[in-house]
Amino acid sequence: MEKAKVYFADFRTTLTENLQQKLTRLMKAAGMDSIDFDKKFTAIKIHFGEPGNLAFLRPNWAKTVADFVRERGGKPFLTDCNTLYVGGRKNALDHLDSAYLNGFSPFSTGCHVIIADGLKGTDEAYVPVEGGEYIKEAKIGQAIMDADVFISLTHFKGHEASGFGGCLKNIGMGCGSRAGKMEQHNAGKPYVRQKHCIGCGMCTRICAHDAITITDEKASINHDKCVGCGRCIGVCPMDAISCGYDESNIVLNRKIAEYTKAVVDGRPCFHISLVIDVSPNCDCHAENDVAIVPNIGMFASFDPVALDQACADAVNAAPVNPASLLCDETEHHHIHDPEDHFHAVHPDTNWQSALEHAEKLGLGTREYELVKI
Repeated sequence: MEKAKVYFADFRTTLTENLQQKLTRLMKAAGMDSIDFDKKFTAIKIHFGEPGNLAFLRPNWAKTVADFVRERGGKPFLTDCNTLYVGGRKNALDHLDSAYLNGFSPFSTGCHVIIADGLKGTDEAYVPVEGGEYIKEAKIGQAIMDADVFISLTHFKGHEASGFGGCLKNIGMGCGSRAGKMEQHNAGKPYVRQKHCIGCGMCTRICAHDAITITDEKASINHDKCVGCGRCIGVCPMDAISCGYDESNIVLNRKIAEYTKAVVDGRPCFHISLVIDVSPNCDCHAENDVAIVPNIGMFASFDPVALDQACADAVNAAPVNPASLLCDETEHHHIHDPEDHFHAVHPDTNWQSALEHAEKLGLGTREYELVKI
């Protein structure tokens, strides 16, 4: 396979070009306008940021991408799926509140926000994964699969489970419904934290396999009958049903790659990653720590694998920010990996496993040519 082209622009500006204009020029140079957007519903997948986190991408970036699509006749919308964990984005109403709180509204971005897997995270499409070793049928937010064109707009940062949160993570994990997220995190079945259960029976009514029973006003799940669909997680009003989070980080990354394939196969896609405010952990945290490296720039490509590799290489080549977690790990805890900042911050992760598996699946190539504009 020949090298993929990844286009790059730094964050320097001039009196005649601001950062939003520079991103537009990057998208044009990378060929995004070769996509036929005319009258096409276009999903722009972004992370709206957990309330309390300030490292997420500002809505100005999303507006730039949405304007680019609309100027070419498209119908853009910003989207994400609900979270598996309890927080500010576990259902569509809370999720929209969080998005608006962080500045993502039709007034600031020029397009609507749609939570792709619906009110309780159960509106999902079952999408076959061609060549999948772990996932045969991915559970993807319905609105994302209803779109004609798919654009990922990613905040590239560290991640405590996958090593870094890049393009594949934004798509694969981010586009999974709540049940889809459980499938990626969990090798087993959901369970009931009975101290939180009120015995309302919502889970028994949603279960298609009679796997849940109520005894003494507490629910329990029969794993011999349970198929692991995770729909009970979405309907529980007390968040008493959880997955085990027992998947190894390597398998998790491979599942992320397979979910990414389910999302992008069969339609026009384009990918943008901004390496800015590179916090050590995911934007799902209700806080963000000091960036581990200085801001680097914006990257764009039709190839999501090459894009992640290029961003990772750029971060790993960057100097360590003082007073950051990366600095702490290298200076105080004697964890030193000069060629892999992400591994130094999170030694139990292996981000390469996602890219290796994605390349094996035919999602793209890790070999790239960096084109600077």
